Amino acid sequence: MRAYLDTQVVVRLAQGDLKKITRTAQKAIERYDLFVSPMVHLELQYLFETGRITASAETIFTHLDSTIGLSHCLIPFAEIARAACHETWTRDAFDRMIVAQARHAANAPLLTTDEHIQAHYDKAVW
Repeated sequence: MRAYLDTQVVVRLAQGDLKKITRTAQKAIERYDLFVSPMVHLELQYLFETGRITASAETIFTHLDSTIGLSHCLIPFAEIARAACHETWTRDAFDRMIVAQARHAANAPLLTTDEHIQAHYDKAVW
């Protein structure tokens, strides 16, 4: 079974800050094959370029692939973009795509710290 990670969860894992990850989320990380939407990759790069994180998206993914087996979801972008059109609860394009990716992948769990996502995606885990 697979679960998806939101951007802030990926940042916390990359920083090795497990104290900021709930026990429920830690159990899910141990239980599932872990995936991210390509939008997480883009959002991480955006955060790096704006100085909000200190490592590039590529550096983070290389590290997390080798340590926890994190993979990019390969569902075609066009399918996810169409699915994201139904995520009308937010104007945040990153959140729309990330939730659409998890929902489109058989309503997979999405590990997220984002309370807005938690309120609108019933498979949100935190």
